[in-house]
Amino acid sequence: MKAVNLGSANVLSTVLKLIIPATIAQFINVLYSIVDRMYVGNIGGTIIINGAEEKLGEVALAAVGVCSPITIIISSFAFLVGTGGAPLFAMALGEGREDNAKKILSNAAVSLACISVAVAALFTALHRPLLYAFGASDNTYSFARQYLMIYAAGAIFSIPGTGLNQYITAQGYSGIAMLSTVIGAASNIALDPLFIFVFGLNVAGAAIATVISQMFTFAFVLTFLRLKNTKVRLELSRPDYATIGKIVKLGLSPFIIMASDGLIIILQNAVLQRMGGPAEGDTWITVATVVQAVFTLTATPLLGISEGSQPVLSYAYGARNERLIKRAEVRILISCLVFTGTMTLISVLCAKPLAGLFIPGNPAALEKAVWGIRVFMIGAIPMSFQYAFVDCFTALGQPKYAITLSLVRKAVFFVGSIIILPMIWGVEAVFYAEPVADVAAAILSSTVFLIVFPKVIKRRMSGEDCLKKRRFAHKRHS
Repeated sequence: MKAVNLGSANVLSTVLKLIIPATIAQFINVLYSIVDRMYVGNIGGTIIINGAEEKLGEVALAAVGVCSPITIIISSFAFLVGTGGAPLFAMALGEGREDNAKKILSNAAVSLACISVAVAALFTALHRPLLYAFGASDNTYSFARQYLMIYAAGAIFSIPGTGLNQYITAQGYSGIAMLSTVIGAASNIALDPLFIFVFGLNVAGAAIATVISQMFTFAFVLTFLRLKNTKVRLELSRPDYATIGKIVKLGLSPFIIMASDGLIIILQNAVLQRMGGPAEGDTWITVATVVQAVFTLTATPLLGISEGSQPVLSYAYGARNERLIKRAEVRILISCLVFTGTMTLISVLCAKPLAGLFIPGNPAALEKAVWGIRVFMIGAIPMSFQYAFVDCFTALGQPKYAITLSLVRKAVFFVGSIIILPMIWGVEAVFYAEPVADVAAAILSSTVFLIVFPKVIKRRMSGEDCLKKRRFAHKRHS
């Protein structure tokens, strides 16, 4: 229950107290996603496809790979409101306006509840055209349908649970926020073998285990935010659409980052399916699923560092503490670089045993996956600059820069992986789009940050930003 002092002069200690639990939580989050796929890939038995006997586990893994980007898009709605409102929430605390912080939290909770119901209904209704449009084949559709229908229905728990957890971190309760993730991850890891193997539910069992674990996380988060001892309690009030608009506006950047990741993976799967043809299409999707799973061991915890440390930046911005903002951002960037450097070394050296956890007994697919992992990791270290600087802009309430930089990276990724590279060099070239986009985004983000960041800080310290807000509010009221 002890909250981190976001205004402490010991910046390194504050940053570490925020990013270590956030990074551990994201590691565990990725771990249970990976374990989920490992269990699916190791489902026993065979299935006849086009007259040939195929391993059931590999076909099921390809099906989960088709669903994976759709689940990412579903999860991104939690970040639209969670990561969008949490910086505003922390700024309000930095300004000493606890009443405004309560208002932001209440509107975030209402928004997340409404969005979760709408998303669950939409993806459940449109599952068939979505799956076929985004890479499912007749061989994988039935498995993909089982997984997606259950997962989409569980959005009513996953979206509010993940979104509201951001407001626990924003109050300085980084350990509690980590615990909520650990509860969900540990539950999923324990329930997976029970539902997949003991009950014999296969892919459906994996989805059921995931949804139950998300229910546990949601219940824990909601309970904590309602405790009397919590610094800022969740108390529902009438929706304020102006506040919701501010939350959504700031949350567009992390939403776009996550949702576009899902869209690009969907389109990549479609390209891999088409260029691989009936003989190798599903195999290439299986390989891409393994590569992306291993890559998330770097990308997702990195997001934990850059987003988990946002409260200290937002709090300092609200308190007009220029020195704290600058010192915190330097330490956040160094933390990102140390982490990605370490993970690059581990991923490159251990690519074969990591890939072997998903596709045992298939040397051809294993060789492709090892190659793909090493290609993806080329741009991991430069990616640190993109994450640290984009999330800094979000933390400082500057969505236009964060959104623009995010969109440019995705545009480079999209054009490279879907259009240019495969057309010139074939199906293998799809995997080179990730490092190309990461390096290009790092250069652009660094350039923009060095130019814009000093101006943003100068405006805040001089009070120009507050004056502009008051003029806009007066004009709108008039």
